[in-house]
Amino acid sequence: MARASSDVQSAVRYEPPDRPPELLSVGMAAQFAVVTIAGIVLTPLIVIRAAGQSDSYLSWAVFAALLVSGLTTILQAVRVGRFGSGYVLLMGTSGAFIAVCITALAEGGPPLLATLVVVSSLFQFLLASRLSLLRRIITPAVAGTVIMLISVTVMPILFGMMSQVQANGADDLAAGGGNFGTAAAVGITVAVIVAIVLRGSGAWRLWAPVIGVVAGALVSGAYDTGAVASASWLGVPGSRWMGLDLSFGPEFWVLLPAFVFVTLVGAIETIGDAVAIQNVSWRHRRATDYRAVQGAVAADGVGNLLSGLAATVPNTTYSSSVSVTEVTGVAARRVGVFIGVIFIVLAFSPKATSVLLAIPDAVIGAYGLVLIAILFIVGMRIAVTDGLDLRQGVVVGVSFWIGAGFQANAIFPELWSDRMASLLGNGMTAGGFTALALSAFFELTRPRRKRLAVGLDMDSLPEIREFLSAYASKQGWDETAADRMCLVAEETLVILAEHKKEREGAVWGKLTVVAAADGDDAELEFMASIGDANIEDRLALLGDRPAEAPAEREISLRLLRHLASSVHHQQYTDGDVVKIRLRVAGPRADEQAA
Repeated sequence: MARASSDVQSAVRYEPPDRPPELLSVGMAAQFAVVTIAGIVLTPLIVIRAAGQSDSYLSWAVFAALLVSGLTTILQAVRVGRFGSGYVLLMGTSGAFIAVCITALAEGGPPLLATLVVVSSLFQFLLASRLSLLRRIITPAVAGTVIMLISVTVMPILFGMMSQVQANGADDLAAGGGNFGTAAAVGITVAVIVAIVLRGSGAWRLWAPVIGVVAGALVSGAYDTGAVASASWLGVPGSRWMGLDLSFGPEFWVLLPAFVFVTLVGAIETIGDAVAIQNVSWRHRRATDYRAVQGAVAADGVGNLLSGLAATVPNTTYSSSVSVTEVTGVAARRVGVFIGVIFIVLAFSPKATSVLLAIPDAVIGAYGLVLIAILFIVGMRIAVTDGLDLRQGVVVGVSFWIGAGFQANAIFPELWSDRMASLLGNGMTAGGFTALALSAFFELTRPRRKRLAVGLDMDSLPEIREFLSAYASKQGWDETAADRMCLVAEETLVILAEHKKEREGAVWGKLTVVAAADGDDAELEFMASIGDANIEDRLALLGDRPAEAPAEREISLRLLRHLASSVHHQQYTDGDVVKIRLRVAGPRADEQAA
């Protein structure tokens, strides 16, 4: 049965609610900052210089990007209402927007860019509030594929950084010493981090990334101390606010679809990151809390809205959050707060920023290599969360390799216009769109579902039984299959009614029962608002209890586990979905194995 595992993740030292020592928290936050500061700063730099904008606007855009990244990283960690995930998820400028932002600046300057980013951010709020409606299209297979494609998109950049020759002086570079120094720095950085992660324990593993970066910088001999010394301690850009372009001219309407599409792709990346960070933040595996995923997307929308108002490059979550958390085992929310504070300090301190930017590109690239390699495996785990049958395998495999092909500029590049090529040249965008299209095609072409709305109490059981028996008869299933479906529905209703009883005074809506056929299996969905407890987690915990004398309240859980092939409980802010799959034709797979 596919459900949350009860295995202990011994590598997790501090879970989200824990409060590690302040010195450790600051150190962990600094590690995250080292990984992401270059991306936050360099993305607006690339966009603004490519668009031929002024240096004063560049200074403002970098300042605003750091400030927005800090504020939204804190929001992700602390979770205010429905905004934020409650996990350590870094926010920073999004490379997926580079092409469309350059075009917007070239066509209408900062005011047009600001308006497009603000308007497209509204779609993220809509997606966050209605994510449950898209659960059959934005599946774990789609989210996991996008996470894996991040590796395809980022790795060429990292390889370019690692091959960047850096030396202390022109004589060394001319003599060819820079090549050897760069190679040695890359090798030492990777070797130190990997060795400590594989064989280290305790505090050694916590500081593996920092130790590797310091060792690589020392070996390279290319740390730019001059840039650090010449930078000022405090500074605020003198540029003024650029305003919004509210004329809504032709340029706005031409570029808006591209901005909305890239925003959607970025939201899918955020969904994948929010699922992945939950996967690595707890000692015991837990079912994914989609309320946290919705909060992450909503906070991403806040970041894009603020970025638009400040006329800088839009934000997104950084997947390195997942990798660093997995490597260090520190998932405490207070680390996310410290990261946000560091970003805000860096925004007002050019000298502090220069300390991080002075690290050689080759060392940062080597560090990123380890993190992205880990992230790829996390994406694989997410993609197979619901199992990987032939259809899901097609979605994952085809989408991944189409994304890789476009990233390598190997799929009929001569057929695409410059604007389309700049969008499809991003493997995450091309592959993510393919995964969405395939998932939507599969969903739209499958047999029609039948649904029933009833009250959430045991009095509704006869009506549910009649509904399921009629559906089984229409599908040509025998009486045994109909009885199994009715038993699953009964035990599920018992569990849901138990949750209702535990929350006296709560307002409850209708229970919607959905039935669908899928080959030899039946899929049942029960949609309602049933409280905080997750059925998947409770099923996982059953294995830790004695089987001889189960508590009365666990009987329904045990029966459900026996009858169903899989149980998934997805919790959203606007309701819960319990999805159950069971065999209705032929022997169950587990019975065949026995």
